[in-house]
Amino acid sequence: MSRVGKVPVIFSEPVKVTVSPNGEVVIKGAKAEQRVQLQPSIKANIEEGQIVLTRESNEPKIRAYHGLYRALIQNAVTGVSTGWSKSLILNGVGYRASVSGKKLEMNLGYSHPIIFEIPAGIEIKVEKSTTIHVNGSSRELVGQVAAKIRGYREPEPFLGKGVRYSDEVIRRKAGKSAGK
Repeated sequence: MSRVGKVPVIFSEPVKVTVSPNGEVVIKGAKAEQRVQLQPSIKANIEEGQIVLTRESNEPKIRAYHGLYRALIQNAVTGVSTGWSKSLILNGVGYRASVSGKKLEMNLGYSHPIIFEIPAGIEIKVEKSTTIHVNGSSRELVGQVAAKIRGYREPEPFLGKGVRYSDEVIRRKAGKSAGK
């Protein structure tokens, strides 16, 4: 069996999980509701507070799906119970951000401000105008939104200016030498 796929997904009391006959796993929690549509070759069973996934055969593609869907279900359970978050830091003179309603406005050194529409299911908080916190129940959506924001001004290696993840390390270059 897949090393990832054979481990059961354990969930606690406030999380409710149902498996429909067409292979859709619905996870409801305090924060949100997530749905994971399984391949027909993967089956999910709920047994005493845990979800166990089984597969029909040992074909390499089906073995890969076994681990994939177990990870997707685990991410959904974590998302509806505690949520996912990513933090971004703005480095640069005059770089700042603010949230007004469902829009994130950023000044990143361009001649115009960048306005980002916050998608449904995502909550963005700005701390000290240089730190952006992206929160949500879907790990995929949180990562995608954080990558989109980072993509507006990626960090450059000479001065380190740009938008970077809080745990990201920027490898710095020396630049031009003054003289010989």
